[in-house]
Amino acid sequence: MKQKNILIAYCGLDCEKCDAYRATKNNDQALREKTAKIWSELNNAPILPEHINCEGCRVNGAKTIYCDSMCPIRQCAMKRDVETCGSCPEMETCETVGKVHQYNNEARNNLR
Repeated sequence: MKQKNILIAYCGLDCEKCDAYRATKNNDQALREKTAKIWSELNNAPILPEHINCEGCRVNGAKTIYCDSMCPIRQCAMKRDVETCGSCPEMETCETVGKVHQYNNEARNNLR
């Protein structure tokens, strides 16, 4: 990983750019509501504004339910005890993190 930024997620996404993180840090109820609506539609699941609280997936503190317990990338990284997927020797061939990297080159670059 080119930088040891704790707000780079296990997959390489930048938590500081995430609407859940920004809503939490700025206590922005309007952004929570907007994010909950978008995420509900994208995931075809009832996501409420009170579910939109996250301080980053690699730090202690609040997390969305997905980031906390449902994200397969986070679960794998914690099981393998790696700092991020960038520390995993299988990152380049991993189908799980590859699903993020195929749509987000910045995430891959954050891990290199």
